[in-house]
Amino acid sequence: MTATKCTTEQKLTVIILAAGYATRLYPLTLDTPKPLLDVRGKPMIEHILDTLSSLPISQIIIVTNNKFYERFTTWNQQYNFPIPISIINDKTMSNEDRLGAVGDIAFAIKYTPIDLDTNGGLLVVGGDNLFDFDLQQLYALYFKKKATVVAAYDFGDPMKLSKKYGVLELNGEGRIIGMEEKPEFPKTSIASTAIYLFTPSDASAIFELCNGPKLVDNSGELLKWLAQHRGAYALCYSGEWFDIGSHEELAAVNAKASRRAQQ
Repeated sequence: MTATKCTTEQKLTVIILAAGYATRLYPLTLDTPKPLLDVRGKPMIEHILDTLSSLPISQIIIVTNNKFYERFTTWNQQYNFPIPISIINDKTMSNEDRLGAVGDIAFAIKYTPIDLDTNGGLLVVGGDNLFDFDLQQLYALYFKKKATVVAAYDFGDPMKLSKKYGVLELNGEGRIIGMEEKPEFPKTSIASTAIYLFTPSDASAIFELCNGPKLVDNSGELLKWLAQHRGAYALCYSGEWFDIGSHEELAAVNAKASRRAQQ
């Protein structure tokens, strides 16, 4: 698939979600945010930024919390990236008062200058995702469908998703026709990743959904609502995708890198 060329007005704004407390990774994350943990020789978030560098991006916003704000600020001062990066603090102090993924998206939209009327789209990426996807393909689908799109990953076996991931049902055109959050018996083998490209219109609706009667408090519910009320699509990828949430997953990623280095 060939990526769609863009004009200046079509450049993307990127939000990287990095405001979690990663309690399952204690003690590693007691004083270090998960996206700044070393993976394959450098902080996890730098791998994510590497995959974004081929896209037409105007700005990158990293949403963190009060506990880790200074750590991200220090990292940003030392990190040389060709696209401007802003670090914003969602003011939460602990895992108990965290805003959650959708709450942090809405926080970034409210408190950061983002022109959603002329912006080419809002790309949201979870700060604990490692992947080697060609996101230009997702970008091309976004312009083709003129709708919100999500990167999906096909595990091949539905039971590999059981109680772990959001599970998507797609029609022949890739339109999302069903979404279940961590079902025990998944209907498909297609997982929704934490990589979303929202239209300006859908991004504008996120703040209303967080504060209105149709409350959504996680990304799975948000995607399901958009699919039902506005239409949303998924692009299935192969290759590598790791949603790092535990010591075992982190060790597996680093062990795989070590084996490659020895080959």
